[in-house]
Amino acid sequence: MELGFRNIHAFVSGILPDGLEWIAFSISGIFLALVVINALVGVAALYTWFERRVLGRFQSRLGPNRWGPFGLLQPLADIIKLITKEDISPNSADRIVSTLAPIALLVPAFLVFAIIPFGTNSFLGDLNVGVLFIMGVTGMNTFGIFMGGWGSRNKYAMLGAMRGVAMLVSYEVPMALALAGAVLLAGSLSLSGIVASQTLPFLIVQPLGFLVFIIAASAEMSRAPFDMIEAESELTGGYHTEFSGIKFAIFQLAEFMAPLVTAAILTVVFLGGSRGPDLIPGQVWFILKALAATFLLLWIRATWPRLRVDQIMGFAWKGLFPLALLNIFLIAAEIQFFQSGGIEPIGVSTLLIMSGINWLVTGIAIYILANVLGQPSLQPKKPVPSPLANMYAEAE
Repeated sequence: MELGFRNIHAFVSGILPDGLEWIAFSISGIFLALVVINALVGVAALYTWFERRVLGRFQSRLGPNRWGPFGLLQPLADIIKLITKEDISPNSADRIVSTLAPIALLVPAFLVFAIIPFGTNSFLGDLNVGVLFIMGVTGMNTFGIFMGGWGSRNKYAMLGAMRGVAMLVSYEVPMALALAGAVLLAGSLSLSGIVASQTLPFLIVQPLGFLVFIIAASAEMSRAPFDMIEAESELTGGYHTEFSGIKFAIFQLAEFMAPLVTAAILTVVFLGGSRGPDLIPGQVWFILKALAATFLLLWIRATWPRLRVDQIMGFAWKGLFPLALLNIFLIAAEIQFFQSGGIEPIGVSTLLIMSGINWLVTGIAIYILANVLGQPSLQPKKPVPSPLANMYAEAE
């Protein structure tokens, strides 16, 4: 990607007169950004077909199958329909806030991909604080959701937005702590540094951190079983109830792009990024791992039933938060013990020992958590018959 920018910049500079270097730089950046953005929009549109098709198989139905072979043109039909629909807003709505809401929800997804290392020198930017950038950018989703509910001036949309903001803020804490475990083990906040340090994928070394991250990320995406923002049973469409036309299309684009963003982060932090046998290029390894992560997220959505609001919030603070803290303390203790204050990277044999310890601790922690917050605590009490029951039968 860096070489591509240089080529574009050299071509534009050769056309423009001398002294207009800043114009050549701006045109090159805008052109490359447009290429990346349109590629992401195209991939997200294709993913809408893939998700609906796979969900159909999970639920014993066909899914999209009318437009094009195997329904592949369904995303195109959907976008044409949404663009041509009338943009209707309530008279009391705040037009400025409601217009900016879908944009505020979509832009963070594009910004995250700007620093994702798809391979060696295959990125738009390599920040030395990439993990902090991801946490800061993805946290902006709460503003888009709240703006959607507030700008609509609809009580159901507002309740959905408030419920969504509370859930997103709660699950950002364990997700950040899960990423902190990877940062401790890699010794770097740079995404490229985290990929380079994974001689053994962090999924194997710290399964507890992986589990916490994927659960928290599912909640951050507001997907089942954490899709209470759009609870049709009591809040209709949630925060985007009053949106239609192109605004609703942007909301849906952001929602379907969220799994792609999460899968990319998951691939970089826990699956080794583009690392793999040299027989296959690193970019291909990255795509294959991201596809596997995307399917895993989709499988979770298709399998688990929706939770109640109190269950969602309780699980964040009583379940994931302690597990994330346990993962950090465990990784820090292992680094201190095995490195003994040295600066040399941890070897593969040591990582395998750490993996065995961490998998054992993960199993014990899940067993204890399941017995504290799981089914035993939810068992109904044995019914006690009322003394008034069958009183007339006894009299007879």
